Amino acid sequence: MRTVKGRVDSVVVVGAGLAGLSAALHLRGAGREVTVVERGPGPGGVAGRLEVAGHHLDTGPTVLTMPELLEEALAAVGDRLADRLDLVPLHPAYRAVFADGAALDVHTDAEAMEDAVRRFAGDREAAGYRALREWLTRLYRVERDRFVGANFDAPWDVLGRDFATLVAMGGFRALDPVIARFLRDPRLRRVFTFQSLYAGVAPRQARAAYAVIAYMDTIAGVYFPRGGMHAVPRALAAAAEDAGVVFRYSTEVTGYERKGSRVTAVRTADDRIPCDAVVVTGAPPRRRRTRWSPSAVVAHLTSTATTDDLAHHTISFGERWDETFREIIDDGRLMTDPSLLLTTPTRTDPDLAPPGRHLHYLLAPCPNLESAPLRWDTLARPYAEELVGLLAERKLVPSDAEIGELALTTPDDWARQGHPAGTPFSLAHTVAQTGPFRPGNLPDRDGNVVLAGAATTPGVGIPPVLISGRLAAARLRA
Repeated sequence: MRTVKGRVDSVVVVGAGLAGLSAALHLRGAGREVTVVERGPGPGGVAGRLEVAGHHLDTGPTVLTMPELLEEALAAVGDRLADRLDLVPLHPAYRAVFADGAALDVHTDAEAMEDAVRRFAGDREAAGYRALREWLTRLYRVERDRFVGANFDAPWDVLGRDFATLVAMGGFRALDPVIARFLRDPRLRRVFTFQSLYAGVAPRQARAAYAVIAYMDTIAGVYFPRGGMHAVPRALAAAAEDAGVVFRYSTEVTGYERKGSRVTAVRTADDRIPCDAVVVTGAPPRRRRTRWSPSAVVAHLTSTATTDDLAHHTISFGERWDETFREIIDDGRLMTDPSLLLTTPTRTDPDLAPPGRHLHYLLAPCPNLESAPLRWDTLARPYAEELVGLLAERKLVPSDAEIGELALTTPDDWARQGHPAGTPFSLAHTVAQTGPFRPGNLPDRDGNVVLAGAATTPGVGIPPVLISGRLAAARLRA
C-alpha cells in the first residue's frame, strides 16, 4: 500500500463529519498531533441536529449498522463504545409494508426471520431465505477486508483468491437476478435489494456484490443511539478531544500553503495551521464524467399519534417498484407510485419529542439536480403535502392524527450544504465508480493530501464512511 512520504507527525483534518472524526481518532491513536477544522458550530457534518419546537431532529442518516466500526475507532485512543453511547438494537430492524396490504417484520435472528418468511410466503421461501442468509454471510466475509476495507493503488489490486471467490459467487452479476435464485416472491426480493438505492443504482443494474449492504441491515443488525443519531458524532468528537485532538469549530478553510506538491499549512480566515499532512473530507471527485446518486426529499414531521403497526423503521413499497427506479434515475421524474422510508425514532426514544408527540423522518427518493433541475422552490411544499397524505392513505399514521411539518429538505438544500448535484448520497456505485475505480483517497502519489468521505473509497453510508477515515489514516503511517 502506498503511503504519504516524509514526515507526518502533525495532521489537519478538514471536516468533523463521521469520516473526519474516524480519521482523527485513528490518527491520534497512531501518535499524530491532530487538529480538526470544521466550518459548522459542532461535529456531525451531514449527521447534524435541528431543534424545532421541542423536537430533536436528526438531519442526516437514520439507519445505523456495524457498530463495531465505532468501537474500532474509539479503541484507537483507548476508549470504549459502551462508555460513550447507549445503542439500542432494533427489533424488528425494519417493517416492510407492501401495496397489497401485506407486511413483513425483518428480523436479524435467523430463526425468527425464517418463521416470519414462512408465515408470509410459505415453506419454499423460508428455505430460500436460509440459503440466502448463508450466501450473504459468506459474501460479507469475502468482501469485508479485501474489497470494502482495503486501500487500492491500482485496479489490479483486487485480483487474487478473494476476487475469484467473489466472481464464482455471482458478485459481478446483476443483483436482482442473483437474489431471485433464492427467493421467488418479488415482495421478498425487494426486502433484500432495496438497499442498492443507498448505492445509487437500481437492483436490476447494481452488482450483486452490493448485497453486502443487505447483510449489514438484515443479519448484522440495525441500532439506534439514545439521544438520536447525532449522538454518534458527538460521542466520537468527545473521545477525540479527551485524547488530545484539537477542534476548531465555526472555522472555514480558505486555502492551503504549498511547497512543491506538499501542503505545509492550512489557512483559515484569521489563522494559519502548519502541518505535515492534510485529510480532506467531502471533497468532490475531479472527473469529467461523473454519475451521481439519486437525491431525496426529507420531511421532518410531528404527530399526535401513530398506528400500532408502525416500527422504528418502516418501508412502504409502492406497487410499481421497477418503474420507480426508471423515473428517478433514468427519466429525472418524481415517483408516481412512491416507495418511502418512514423513521419514527420516538418509538425507541420518546424523549426526542415533547410529551404526547411523535417525531417522524419521511424520506422520498427523487432525482438529483443534474438529472432533473426541478423547481424545488415551488414544488417542495405541495410535494411534501402529497407525501403526508400518502402516509394516511397507506395507514402509516392515523387519519385523525394531527400532523405538522417541522422542517423540509430538498435537493436545493443539499446543494446549498455543499453536496454536488444536490444529493447527500454522493457518487453512484456504478462499476466504473466502485472499488479501485472510485476516486482514490491519495490523489497525488507525491503529495500529502489524503481524502476521506463518501466520494472516495469505499463509498456511501455510515459503515463505508467510517472505514474511509481509517483508510485515510493508514495512508499517513510514519
